[in-house]
Amino acid sequence: MMNWRKSIITFLSVWMLLAVALPIQSTNAESIVQTTEAELTTSISTVSMTEKRQMEVQFDFGERVPLEKIDWTFGNKPLEEWKTYRSQDNGYTGDPFITFAESPTYIGDSTTVTAVLEFGLLFGTDNLAPRSIRVLYPSFIGTYDLSVTNSETAETLSKEITYNVYDEYLTYEQLKPELDKITESAQSENDRFIEYKSLGQSYEGRDIHFITLAKNQEAVDKYLNDTLPTALENPAELLQKIEAGTIGDYQVPIWFNNIHPDEVEGIDAQVEIFRKLAQDDEITFKTANAEGEEEEITINVEEALEHVIFLFNFTHNPDGRVHNTRANINGFDLNRDNAFQTQQESVYVTEEIAKWSPLSFLDMHGYVSDFLIEPCTPPHNPNFEYDLLLENMLQQAHAMGQAGVANSDYDSYAIPYEDYENGWDDMTPAYTAIYSMLHGSLGHTIEVPGLNQQSLYAMVHTGLGATNFVLENKNELFSQQLKLFKRGVDGEDNRSVDELLVNQNGDIIGRDRGENENFFPEYYVLPMNELQKNKWEAAEMVDYLIRNGVKVEKTTASVEVDGVVYPEGTFIVPMKQAKRGFANAVLYQGDDISDWNAMYDAIVVNFPDLRGFTMTEIRSEDAFGGVTSVMEAAEYPSTSIDKNKGHYVLKNVNNETVKAVNELLHSGSKVSIATADGNGYSKGDYVVHRNDLHKIKDNYYLEVVPIDNMSNVEKLAGAPKVAVVGSGASRFVLQQLGFEITSVDEADVIVDDTGRVNKEAIAAGTSYIGIGGRALQAVKQSEILDGFDFKRTNFSHEGLLKTNVANDSFITSGYETEEVLYGTTGSWITAVPKGAETLIEVATSDDYFVAGWWPGKEQVMGQTWAITTKVKSGSNVTLFANDLVFRAHTEHSYRLLANAILLDDVQEKKKGKKP
Repeated sequence: MMNWRKSIITFLSVWMLLAVALPIQSTNAESIVQTTEAELTTSISTVSMTEKRQMEVQFDFGERVPLEKIDWTFGNKPLEEWKTYRSQDNGYTGDPFITFAESPTYIGDSTTVTAVLEFGLLFGTDNLAPRSIRVLYPSFIGTYDLSVTNSETAETLSKEITYNVYDEYLTYEQLKPELDKITESAQSENDRFIEYKSLGQSYEGRDIHFITLAKNQEAVDKYLNDTLPTALENPAELLQKIEAGTIGDYQVPIWFNNIHPDEVEGIDAQVEIFRKLAQDDEITFKTANAEGEEEEITINVEEALEHVIFLFNFTHNPDGRVHNTRANINGFDLNRDNAFQTQQESVYVTEEIAKWSPLSFLDMHGYVSDFLIEPCTPPHNPNFEYDLLLENMLQQAHAMGQAGVANSDYDSYAIPYEDYENGWDDMTPAYTAIYSMLHGSLGHTIEVPGLNQQSLYAMVHTGLGATNFVLENKNELFSQQLKLFKRGVDGEDNRSVDELLVNQNGDIIGRDRGENENFFPEYYVLPMNELQKNKWEAAEMVDYLIRNGVKVEKTTASVEVDGVVYPEGTFIVPMKQAKRGFANAVLYQGDDISDWNAMYDAIVVNFPDLRGFTMTEIRSEDAFGGVTSVMEAAEYPSTSIDKNKGHYVLKNVNNETVKAVNELLHSGSKVSIATADGNGYSKGDYVVHRNDLHKIKDNYYLEVVPIDNMSNVEKLAGAPKVAVVGSGASRFVLQQLGFEITSVDEADVIVDDTGRVNKEAIAAGTSYIGIGGRALQAVKQSEILDGFDFKRTNFSHEGLLKTNVANDSFITSGYETEEVLYGTTGSWITAVPKGAETLIEVATSDDYFVAGWWPGKEQVMGQTWAITTKVKSGSNVTLFANDLVFRAHTEHSYRLLANAILLDDVQEKKKGKKP
């Protein structure tokens, strides 16, 4: 770009010599078209939305056409009609941004016209990051004809010009062809080992492109089949070899990642890093040393491949790249799903991360005002071996920042751990980089400040800076990862971690061990007999843990531990293993961090309580020694029918039952409800005919008992139609459960977790289920319930609370009188309308608050959390202050929602028919 004018002068000189040398065939325009190769030439062929550029243009009609008779267009639109976007007008009403830096003129006495066009900034800024712009710019990406037309003859000369965000931007459709092109060149010219695979497909069927770049296949096989298994099972052996200098040649992985595809540099920077590593022999870039002085670093790629395996996950969310959205097609932010793994894209990617356990992990994001590179502020997740991670992460962050600044227009970078007080924490493993830290990685989220060319340069060089840091410190970094794994294998709870775990005041609080010596238990036990309240979810947990690299075992004989007999086949998670930090992060109850002034996002993970299965913590050392075998895959329970009866009860104890009931209702089968407790079943359980049960019993895990007395059974009206006016999570969950989603006009029930109360629909007889504080607020403002009121601290507050549940309501059927439930909007009900049923109340015991971040939480103790009532129109209105569908993770609460929907007709009959 800097020498374009010099190149143009040289080009013009040659052109003029040729123009003098070549005879002019004719002055007739039509003849010129037939006998000359008239063309329009330009000094550049790509223009940018984020960088002003000048373009030398030259053309020859074969005659000296009056300049005012030459029309200029770009994409068939006159240049003066290409107007700058004005946010205050919400339209393209500003000055033209394609103008003449040098007006058209003839070169000497020739018929050749030259001009310099200036392409300014379509949006009046070089930063397209604001969401108001981010939704607009994709429609302008493409190729356009730059054309000049002789208005007297209509003769037109054109050249195709690419209009892009910046030069390196690729659409999803362009991504795989570009990767193939780079790979083909690298393999033919550089003999590089490059392996492509799709990690899986998005919900819309697009591949998640993944590339491994390594020295050779043997290097990959050695790492996956030798180095890493030894690191996980016997890290002391490798540590000893490193210390003795006998470890020999080995490679460690660096993983480059993008999860928010509308933060576009995260994809394109990876392509550029891959291009350099695949095609270049040497990569030279600038950096700044500790004194701020500029230096050059050269990476010899062949030498680098002796030490590093490069992994590229170009985007976790391909549908988002196509639709230019942060979320996937279901409306989920996948950077909040790495722990929960409810979305299939997350399942594919996290399984691969667990498989590789990369030494260094870079998740590429935008946009914050600072050029930001983690590590994070406190509070820190206590399941990290943070003392082993922090110092190396800080040094690597500085190496990345120094390279990013030296190779872009940015003059500074920020590291939250050093530069922020709070609000950018790593408490939750929901984020990809934080998830990787629980697998022993130096995990960094990187945020560039703007969507533009300079951010692309900065992001590319953070990757190169991180790579160079690993190359310079490989043995030390791998030793630290091995020490992390060794603590897990040895069951060591090292007190050095405590020094880094502080409260809002900066006081050291350490890991919360309670009365235990060790923060980590010896085992977690998932019983699969009558002690287990949800066998299906317990099996799902086993599948999850194995998929995420956690060792799970089952007992091969009956074992008594702490007075409890665990039969053969009990699932066991031994905590003396390398990945114990990850296992504990998803299985322990969590922490109360309500003293913090600010948190970035929700922090409760706690699978047992949120997904509703029984798990026991065992502290006795070697309690299951010698009586377990390693599980290679989860073992799921199946439906068992003992007797041949006419009708059976499907116990309302898991989400599989809801799915089965919905399938039967949609097929036209009769489904009834038990209206009173019976022999082996409870009020609110479902009743079906034997023939219908046999149709679906193999599709779901159902707990079944025969029923003889049908006097306390009432038929359901049929498959309900549900309108979702809330989040993508609500829609996703209801579709998972098998409900028919329809419009408000056709719905029997409206489900709302965002506060969009439809008074007209409710007045017309449609029932309403409101979830969370925003729905409570909207109900209060709508005045549809006389005497209703609520309070909140802040809609961003969350808590996992002990509650008391009414046991005489259809809506709470299948639940125990004491349950641990979850809320994410810091709200509770303060006034219950006359005649309404209270369904859930927060406990009043001192230990009512289990985990979460809820400043002011003491106000919710003993308060109402859910009610149901009937309004004048006959509609049922059911309100939950707790969250039933949060990020599709609170599966234990799904049946509260399903009961309120499926039993809506029964509730009406109980209270009186709709008018």
